[in-house]
Amino acid sequence: MIGCQTFDDYEVPYPSRVIRNDEEPVGLDALDRVTWALRRAELAVQTLKEQRLRPLGMAVAHYALLMSVHAEPGLAGAELARRLNVTPQAVASLVARLEGRGQLERREHPRHRHVQELHLTDAGREALRAADGVIADVERHITDDLGPDKTAQLRALLDHVTKTVRDL
Repeated sequence: MIGCQTFDDYEVPYPSRVIRNDEEPVGLDALDRVTWALRRAELAVQTLKEQRLRPLGMAVAHYALLMSVHAEPGLAGAELARRLNVTPQAVASLVARLEGRGQLERREHPRHRHVQELHLTDAGREALRAADGVIADVERHITDDLGPDKTAQLRALLDHVTKTVRDL
């Protein structure tokens, strides 16, 4: 049976229960796992971000790339791919698109001529500023609903999950 969890008006469909028989590949608790709840929350947030960024002509992937280059100017495409957990080809495609929009520029690395460093242009900083306003609004919506205590608790729990997974 298929059900829906909602994040306000943004529906993210997912199976609401697993019917168990001897041939089922998952346990009865599969959809009650913490990791599945994290996935549902991430899908709901990503869906909302995509919808809110669309009027700016931007996708979440573009925002993430611009934010990463802003945070660490001079990143090379291969390092950016590792940090964004995507393929170098995906980064190259995004970089080409954003470069075509005048939001990114490539500069030759001072010591390694075959390495291209990525930097935001003025247009890239403006696009990032507008997109970050949208993302900050999504964040405010979530944290206002949670309140300060639950927001702090959620951040602490997520940090703990991150540390636990990294320590495995």
